[in-house]
Amino acid sequence: MSPRVKMPKQPPEVRRRNFSEVALGYTTEDALREAERCLGCKKPGCVEGCPVGVEIPQFIDALRRGDADGALRIIKRKNSLPGICGRVCPQEEQCESSCVLSRNGEPVAIGRLERYAADFGHYSREVREGTKGKSIAVVGSGPAGLTCAADLALMGYEVTIFEALHEAGGVLTYGIPEFRLPKSIVNKEVDYVRSLGVRIELDSVVGRTVKVQDLLRRYDAIFLGIGAGAPRFLNIPGENLGGIYSANEYLTRINLMKAYRFPEFDTPINRGRKVAVVGGGNVAMDAARSALRLGADEVHIVYRRSEAEMPARLEEIENAKEEGVIFDFLTNPIGFKGEGMVRAMECIRMELGEPDASGRRRPVERKGSEFSMEIDTAIIAIGTIPNPLVLRSIPGLRRTRWGTVDVDERGRTSIERVWAGGDIATGSATVISAMGAGKRAASDIDSWFRDGGDWRA
Repeated sequence: MSPRVKMPKQPPEVRRRNFSEVALGYTTEDALREAERCLGCKKPGCVEGCPVGVEIPQFIDALRRGDADGALRIIKRKNSLPGICGRVCPQEEQCESSCVLSRNGEPVAIGRLERYAADFGHYSREVREGTKGKSIAVVGSGPAGLTCAADLALMGYEVTIFEALHEAGGVLTYGIPEFRLPKSIVNKEVDYVRSLGVRIELDSVVGRTVKVQDLLRRYDAIFLGIGAGAPRFLNIPGENLGGIYSANEYLTRINLMKAYRFPEFDTPINRGRKVAVVGGGNVAMDAARSALRLGADEVHIVYRRSEAEMPARLEEIENAKEEGVIFDFLTNPIGFKGEGMVRAMECIRMELGEPDASGRRRPVERKGSEFSMEIDTAIIAIGTIPNPLVLRSIPGLRRTRWGTVDVDERGRTSIERVWAGGDIATGSATVISAMGAGKRAASDIDSWFRDGGDWRA
């Protein structure tokens, strides 16, 4: 079997100072060579590994025949956002991990081929089913909301998305940097959803400018896909000093408020000289790599476990290392020092003990190993939770002890005619898992109407 075709990338010394996309994408020759590696299994495990069930062997076969338009058409049967998924989904943990070639070598580069099809295929949207005479309100225009809205629109429902911010896309717009997911790709996918007849009302803060109870009077059903936009903090001394950001705020200033386009946009943001990012997930990698591009001399990832336990994608860790990010493993912050602005982060060394509930070895402090790290900017990237203010504004909505919305396997909440999915129900997760939740909810909404609307069925 021929080796997996590598993805061309900007050289590290060039890309660490610009916000242009790092991965340059396959050429047509690259895509044809990689598509030839697919065995076209009769029982494809890759499809089972895809949260939205994309017909992977079929779209790759179309690429093998040089039919990028056909490949995109096949993908769109299941996935409304292929240009996004081909860039940011963890295929290595999903479809590619189930590829038969991974047993003895490298799997087919399914994500890269999906990106190629999305970028080079031309698509004529599907014809909508006949109008159902029902209207649906979708709250949030992130991956869950966009997917739910697109699927429902194709089924013949009238759909309106309510988005709190001034641009659509949710976390795709405010949370993921331009060098990993260009805004032009997000806008293209949002425009596709609009082309299906979906209305998007921006600057509409459900729970504030409009109440869920009002939406229930105006619409036949509601899907809540507001994500998990409230940051978690360390709750250690000095965390309120200037120059300390949540990753949410930091990345929103860069992405949505366009700090990445300085000096065209003079966004208020601390362009630190020595930056520490606390956390080990993809958001931490995004923040650290963004800090470099804003001009930092030195950027540290501070993570309390070892590299083996890091939840970030291997690709993102490798990119960060290539760009010069410094990794401080088995290190935990215990306080910040400074007068007005942060000037140092107090830390302690850790060692790994027995596995905890997550299955990862629990970090334990090493007595007497405290030390101080000089910094002028800190970014806290240790996860998010759904906005409690929004959820508290919905009477009768049952939540879990983790603060997420309590839903069943279909996405139904404790309120009749209200579904929910994505990070609002799971906490911080992947784009594709949120899309899967939106798709399941859309299917159940349709089934519920077809079955006559018995909520307890």
